[in-house]
Amino acid sequence: MNRALTTAVFTIGLAQLAKVPLAYQQTGRWDWSNAFRTGGMPSSHSAGVASLAAYVGLKRGITSVHFATASMLGLIVMFDAMGIRRQAGIIATEVNELGNTVAQLAESAPPYIQAKRQKRLEERLGHLPEEVLGGALMGMFTGAFSYVMEPRPPKRRWLPWP
Repeated sequence: MNRALTTAVFTIGLAQLAKVPLAYQQTGRWDWSNAFRTGGMPSSHSAGVASLAAYVGLKRGITSVHFATASMLGLIVMFDAMGIRRQAGIIATEVNELGNTVAQLAESAPPYIQAKRQKRLEERLGHLPEEVLGGALMGMFTGAFSYVMEPRPPKRRWLPWP
């Protein structure tokens, strides 16, 4: 099995599970659906790519093309999580609020009936910078931990006797 890939996938799962107690700490309510949602602390995408880059950097060296590729992938993913995906979440919040405003206006003018949208748009799409940083730190730790725990072949003895 590819240890670098296994490390990254494991770290993504670990970050998703970590969202449950962290959300409990904020809300005082256990909500296991947080383990399957986007957004929130820590960023599982950032954790996954950071663990991949950390593992590859330790395994192949930080001057290798492998590390450069993993690092660039990580930077793109983290930038996207804080940028485009976060902006999409903000837009979803505005659209959801717009629906509430239209419903309130329709109540004040009864002849105009507005059908209420059944499903709200998902608002937790992207991440705040501290959520991305939290995921990246978690990923660097798990990537390094995976490298340290990797079984190594025994060292050869170069003695003339057994």
